[in-house]
Amino acid sequence: MSLEVQLLLLAWGTLVGLDLVSVPQMMIARPIVAGPIAGAMLGDVATGLQLGVLFELFQYDILPMGATRYPEYGPATVAAVSAAHAAAGTLGLGLGALVGLITGMAGGLSLHGLRQVNTWAVRRAAAALESGDARVLERLHVASILRDALRAAGVTALGLVLALVARTYLAGALPPHGVALLNLAAVGAALAAGAAGTLRLV
Repeated sequence: MSLEVQLLLLAWGTLVGLDLVSVPQMMIARPIVAGPIAGAMLGDVATGLQLGVLFELFQYDILPMGATRYPEYGPATVAAVSAAHAAAGTLGLGLGALVGLITGMAGGLSLHGLRQVNTWAVRRAAAALESGDARVLERLHVASILRDALRAAGVTALGLVLALVARTYLAGALPPHGVALLNLAAVGAALAAGAAGTLRLV
């Protein structure tokens, strides 16, 4: 995979990560959107769609309300597609799921850390905010968006590095029955998460 494609995926994952909370909030953070577009960048829309559906099922079990902790599956899906595309064949789905789940957990931790940093920044500026200084408010908003962009880029970069490591060290190491079990575990876990999300809504 060329450096240009990797940088394109990094930019896409960063935008996807920003979309979840900051800007532009147009639903590209949904795995069902992030995956196929990442796949199109790699010339493999089918793999992007498969992993987009898989991670959409995982995300279906999450109610992102308030300051709850939850995995971030947008950039994780981009990394998963990168891992699966290069692995190709039946191994791709399971390998992509493995990379994506680890990246998603890292993304969730980074969101929690970002909230803490933003809270600290607001508390530091509390006196100026209470006095009605609009410039301080604007600076806080811009700074928080920039922090989120750096966070999203970091999560995506981590995922792309994990994808490279997985392709290099796991792709040829798993026997056929190991590949089948990895795929079965990924699909089974996604279906269970999707079913749990559905049952919570009815």
